[in-house]
Amino acid sequence: MPMMFVGHGSPMNAIEDNPYTRSWKEMVKKVPKPTSIVSISAHWYTKGTKIMNEENPKTIYDMYGFPNELYEVLYHAPGNPKLAENAKNLISKQSVFDNSWGIDHGTWSVLVHMYPERDIPVFQISIDASAPPEVHYQIGKDLKSLRQQGVLLFGTGNIVHNLRMIDWGMKDRGFDWAYQFDDFVKENIENRNHENVINYLSLGEAAKLAVPMPDHFNPILYILGASDEEDQVATYNNSCMMGSLSMTSYLFT
Repeated sequence: MPMMFVGHGSPMNAIEDNPYTRSWKEMVKKVPKPTSIVSISAHWYTKGTKIMNEENPKTIYDMYGFPNELYEVLYHAPGNPKLAENAKNLISKQSVFDNSWGIDHGTWSVLVHMYPERDIPVFQISIDASAPPEVHYQIGKDLKSLRQQGVLLFGTGNIVHNLRMIDWGMKDRGFDWAYQFDDFVKENIENRNHENVINYLSLGEAAKLAVPMPDHFNPILYILGASDEEDQVATYNNSCMMGSLSMTSYLFT
């Protein structure tokens, strides 16, 4: 089964028709219909690794100050408790079931465009805030066998994500350091130099500016960990916006 990492950007993408959302629809055309979706969302950032195992996970609105229309989006796809248990057994580090969260906007703002029928079971695995990059990469390796079961491993975040440095006047442009870091990651993903992505802080100042917190960056590590040498990598939405965000997305087939 192919895999995706999606730069999800603003929650408003859920209700907009723009080049990013149209590109997400193009990505799906390259993917057979999944049996289930396992999402690693930047927005479930926790102490320890947690896994949802509800029959019917709730849609949650983990953002504030947006138009009412956004809070009316309901992504009521079923869960998959059996697959969640399988995933828990595969993950080599300690993990727990936890249904205090739900399907957050990092996941549903993209899936409403990719799978609007909401008929594919989906659940999330959280990002352990205390774990180093190597651990996130290893969890991806642990989950790799799910690809043989038709499961779509889905990472959602942003390679460059620094909200404090957003410049609203730079609508479709990025700072030099944002392009530098985004290009560094892209080059190393395409050349399968995963160690360089894991050790992204070696890039210095550009990395510190691009990833002030690793919540939005870490999802790519799960996808890289689950990848094969034979995977072809296609890049979508290769761009930066508002100075300090990148929308770059990857499809592994």
